[in-house]
Amino acid sequence: MKTTTSVARRHFVLGGLGAAALIAAPARALAAGYPERPITFICPWPAGGTADRSMRTICQIAGSELGQPIALENRAGASGMLGTKAMASAKPDGYTIGQIPISVTRFAQLGTVQIDPLKDLTYLARTSGQTFGIAVPANSPFKSLKDVVTQAKAKPGILTYAHAGIGGATHVGMEQFAQAAGVKFNAIAYKGGSAALQDVLGEQVDMLADSSSWAPHVESGKLRLLATWGEARTPRFKDTPTLKELGFDVVVEAPNGIGAPAGLPPDVEKRLRDAFRVAVQSDDFRKVAESIDAPVMYQDGPDYRKYVQSVYRQETELIRKLNLKEMMAKG
Repeated sequence: MKTTTSVARRHFVLGGLGAAALIAAPARALAAGYPERPITFICPWPAGGTADRSMRTICQIAGSELGQPIALENRAGASGMLGTKAMASAKPDGYTIGQIPISVTRFAQLGTVQIDPLKDLTYLARTSGQTFGIAVPANSPFKSLKDVVTQAKAKPGILTYAHAGIGGATHVGMEQFAQAAGVKFNAIAYKGGSAALQDVLGEQVDMLADSSSWAPHVESGKLRLLATWGEARTPRFKDTPTLKELGFDVVVEAPNGIGAPAGLPPDVEKRLRDAFRVAVQSDDFRKVAESIDAPVMYQDGPDYRKYVQSVYRQETELIRKLNLKEMMAKG
């Protein structure tokens, strides 16, 4: 026979469990209901570029997975850091996400963006790398990279190259090459690769250092590709040597990824990671990536975070080696 005390205790325990369930219910309902409205995706590069194109495809597929549209918003400037800062400063509710340029690991240490990439961002997915290269107008006197180096040694600081922003991958990669070759160029900074490309096509600048914005113009005969910067030759331009093949120990692939502000609720983070995993591994994205010579380099959020941590340490040494702080101060 149950005593009055045991019955009371049982009622207390059940009542406590019921209260806990009621308290947890709204949180579960919130997670289950995400997303309930469109998501904003900040692309830190200009419209029309290779990054813009690939991110639009990813957003379309991920949006279908989530059941809500993902609206891409271009916020270009400061070598991709303007948009990255805006994304990192947004409310961590899963409704503002964006592309993370790996160069944030460099700019954070240079002090040009007030973001700690090890603390201020949630990493969702590494997406793809980039095929960087050096291209010149078709009627340029430079038929090979050897011609460029010879001229640069004869006239230090005269040859110009266009790049997508001081301290960014195209600028730093070109300066790594210049240091390895023992030459000095005149670097001309632009707000993005599209603007840099137009001035090289217009023959206002001698060379273009960029990801594959040059590709269709190389194929049409308007530009000549002198070298690519990857570990191996790109299949689309298999006749073009890499910097490494030509004797310069420089490899730049700069894989980008997708992230959100720090503090994202775990259930929301999982929903986004799952959606972007499907998007990056889809045939549609692979086709777009192939068309812009962007090798797919997928990593899930936790592995992507570890990758960023390793790059952060590498950038510390690169900043010292290239005297980047002094270079940034001079503009």
